[in-house]
This record gives sequence, structure tokens and C-alpha cells, in this order.
Amino acid sequence: MKKIYLLAVILFTALSVNAQDVVKFSPLDASPVDISYFPNRAVKFKKTDTPSPVVKVVYSRPSVKGRVIFGDIVKFGEVWRVGANENTEVKFYKAVTIGGKNIPAGYYSLFAIPEKDKWTIIINKELDLWGGYAYDESKDVVRVSVPVKPVSDVIEALSIAFTTQGNVANLVIGWDKTTVELPITVK
Repeated sequence: MKKIYLLAVILFTALSVNAQDVVKFSPLDASPVDISYFPNRAVKFKKTDTPSPVVKVVYSRPSVKGRVIFGDIVKFGEVWRVGANENTEVKFYKAVTIGGKNIPAGYYSLFAIPEKDKWTIIINKELDLWGGYAYDESKDVVRVSVPVKPVSDVIEALSIAFTTQGNVANLVIGWDKTTVELPITVK
């Protein structure tokens, strides 16, 4: 009886170990996900912190890798998801104003239509999309035209950060030798 019990335990253990081998985890993504907050230190680091985030952006960060980005990889005049993989998502923790339009607190997607000297930045209601393939213009909340600001050094990985001017948070998108700024007025 002891031998049968021991054999059952060994068999169960072997099957459990073998079952773990079935799980295939994905390799590290070439365009890892990142998060930017406004204000920059808006998340809770210590028990005593009282975070007060206003905006959170979740996006994937593709790299230049020696390629021509704008006008080639990212086509001029076409809707782009502002990143890679799933579309970029923006959370407004409180109501904001963009391009003169009041936008209630909530989750939105971020798209752009890049051109050589300006971009149309789009805040859209639809979430959980892969890229811009299923983008629906009828769900746009606001579209704002912003100028391109060339930079001299290549920004290797797509980056999103915030700068501040009074009660305006500038959402800055930078990649390759291009930056744009979307002014967001905090109420």
C-alpha cells in the first residue's frame, strides 16, 4: 500500500511539473509598454504620499532602429495610434480642456495624423483597439492641430512626457527627430 501511495505521489508530481512546461510565456516585446503621469510624481511612493494624478498615458515605445519614421514607417496624412501594439490610452482624472473643448474625466484613446510640419492630435472615446485599424472618426472627442518641433538629436524610443506652464500641462510626444506638444488645461 505504501508503494502505491508513493507511486501516486511521484506520478502526480511528475504530471504537475510536466503541466508547468505547457505554459509558453511571450518573449520581451520589442516595443515595451510605459506610463507617463502628470504631474510627474503623481503616483504613491510611500504610505504618507497623497498622490493627485491629473493625467495618465499608457503607451508602447517602438524604437527608431536606423529607420526613417515619419513619412515612411508612420505615413503622413494617415491615422496613427501614437505608439505600437494597442492604441495609446489616456486617463483624465478630472475634467480638462483641450483645443477649447471641455473633456470630462475618464478614459480615452490617443491618435494622431502626422504631417511634415504639423500633426492633428485626436482624443477618441473608443478603447481596446489594436493600432489604428479599427479607428472610428465618429467617436472623436476633439481634434487639435499642433506644430512639429524638430530636434537635433534622435529620440530613439517613442517617448511621452509632460511640461507645465501655469495650469496648462503640455503632453509632449517625441520620436526620431520630431516633437509635438498638446496643451491640456487643467480645471
